[in-house]
Order: sequence, then C-alpha cells, then structure tokens
Amino acid sequence: MKLQVHSAAGAGTGREIDLPEHIFGIEPNEHAVYLAVKAYLAAQRQGTHKAKERGEIAGSTKKLHRQKGTGGSRKGDIKNPLFRSGGRVFGPRPRTYGIKLNKRVKMTARASALSVKAASGSIKLVENLQFDAPKTKDFVNFLSSMEANQGKVLLITAEHDQNVYRSGRNLPNSSVVSADSVNTYELMRAGTILIAEGAIDKLKEQFATFETSTTNG
Repeated sequence: MKLQVHSAAGAGTGREIDLPEHIFGIEPNEHAVYLAVKAYLAAQRQGTHKAKERGEIAGSTKKLHRQKGTGGSRKGDIKNPLFRSGGRVFGPRPRTYGIKLNKRVKMTARASALSVKAASGSIKLVENLQFDAPKTKDFVNFLSSMEANQGKVLLITAEHDQNVYRSGRNLPNSSVVSADSVNTYELMRAGTILIAEGAIDKLKEQFATFETSTTNG
C-alpha cells in the first residue's frame, strides 16, 4: 500500500511511501486487539482503594454483654461489621490491576489496529512537523489544513517533540505520541491518524522481529 506524503500545509508533496505490509496490511486479529485494549485500560486504574476491616477499626475489644441469657442476639465487640461504623467484611485492598501480555500479542494488536485504519482510509502521512514554540493555534491550523479537525485525531511523530506535544495537549480531541510509545487503545480510539514521515522508519524498527516471525510462521 502506498500513501502520498502531505506537507504541513496540507498540500501534496508528490512523494509516496510504501507502507510495510506486515504492519499496515495484515489480517486483523480482533482478540489480540481486545486483550491489548483491556490491558491498557486496566493499567490506568490506580488500585489505591482501601476499606478498614474489623481488626483495623479503632475501638474497644471488650465483649458488649454476656453470650447468653440477655434475650438478645450474641454480639462481640463494638467493631462488629454488623454495627454502624464497624469494620467492613472482605473490603477492598490496594492491588495492581495490570495484565501481562506477551510481546508478540502486543505487536499483533498494534499491527491489527494500524491495518484496520489503513484499510478504512483513516491514515494520512505528513512531513515531519516542527514548531518554533508551543502554540495551540498553530496546531489547530495544521489539523485544519490536513482536514483532520473533526473527531478524534492521533498524531504519531518520529521522536518526542516538546513543542508539538505541548501545542496539541490542550485540545480535547487530539493526541500526540511518538512512534515508540503508541499503543493499540489510542490507535483504535482515533478517527484520523496522522503519521509523520520519519515515524514510518521507527515503526519498521519496532516490527523488525515481528516481520521475521511472521515470515517464518
């Protein structure tokens, strides 16, 4: 698959880049995409929830009254979970929600997401973008020139550029990530994906082992 490279002003440069088939043209693996998205969303959870159980509540441990002969139910101390302000039974504790995925599953998911977007015509190539200073207005003009100001937009740069990142971070429907940190969730979430020309080479480096394993498999 070949795509034309656009300038930052949205005009065609007359140059085309051949997108690697093992990244942008594979048969999508829906289950791998599901696992990658699930793992990403699980990793966003802080897991800092905590409720005090019976042994952690401040209070007396004295038995409230004798076991039998009072006509009432049997009770322990004031920290009984049945009482108001008592300890909670099997309450939540701090934990990690992270899900471990094999490297090949992650790469398959990313390649599947990129292939889906490429097949739907949602990917556009652009020359490497550079700003002299972080200005949101310049980034908005760039998106408008690329006809990508509707819906969610993901810009993939070759390297992390602070000016470009800070120019687009205030826009609610746009994200800027470098090629080495892009993930399946952001790819699937975006309606339009703008890929910098230099990011293609970075993606090829990342998927070099994936291409070999796919060929051998």
